[in-house]
Amino acid sequence: MQDDTVFAAELSWPQYHDRVRDGSVPILLPIGSMEQHGHHMPMHVDVLLPVEFGRRVASEIGALVAPPFTYGYKSHQKSGGGNHLPGTTSLDGGTLVAALRDVIKEFARHGVRQICLMNGHFENSWFIIEGVDLALRELRWDGIDGLKIVVLSYWDFVDKATIERLYPNGFTGWDLEHGGVLETSLMLALHPDLVRLDRAVDHEPASFPPYDVYPSKPEWTPASGTLSSPKEASKEKGEILLDVCVKGIVGALKPEFAR
Repeated sequence: MQDDTVFAAELSWPQYHDRVRDGSVPILLPIGSMEQHGHHMPMHVDVLLPVEFGRRVASEIGALVAPPFTYGYKSHQKSGGGNHLPGTTSLDGGTLVAALRDVIKEFARHGVRQICLMNGHFENSWFIIEGVDLALRELRWDGIDGLKIVVLSYWDFVDKATIERLYPNGFTGWDLEHGGVLETSLMLALHPDLVRLDRAVDHEPASFPPYDVYPSKPEWTPASGTLSSPKEASKEKGEILLDVCVKGIVGALKPEFAR
């Protein structure tokens, strides 16, 4: 066991207790999913990326990174390809909300008073907020207040100038970035051994009507599972994204968690 690790689960319980009991050390909780990411990347991209952002941010703000949520809410066809694709393994919304509520309450019981939920899977967003709301409400019933929770998604820190650098031929929007340039570039910078660009499928961005149909129509989703082409992805773009997002998240959390 290392005293200087940023990963909470690598500590012994006395080490962890010493770090968090006075409420001064934030907990960063990555929330991902098991979801297909095309032919060229593994299915735990949405876990690997927020964990790494958490690790880098934790070292800058004196936080600990909790074990990630490795399953998330159901893939939506117009932002993740759809829950019908093989490999994608999802939770019902109520299950995710209840699990998040319970974990937040447990951290509060340990003494934690600052938590950041770091989302890596677009579809989780509203269920994260519901889990936070229920946890805060039940903690108030128990007489526990003073807990601050920040909810963020790393891609929201990519500014307009960076988008123009990364997408010189035009940006299709975050909803079509599933398995595209952003995630592939980050994976090339962080986990190049898990990316096979030679297997990537180059195709035009997916085109969806302005409404949804349930059950979903598999023919709406490109056969590759990705919603835009990753052909312009590169390690260099991944490094740019890492720098911009880490600086943005650190810049947001330092004042929010100042004590």
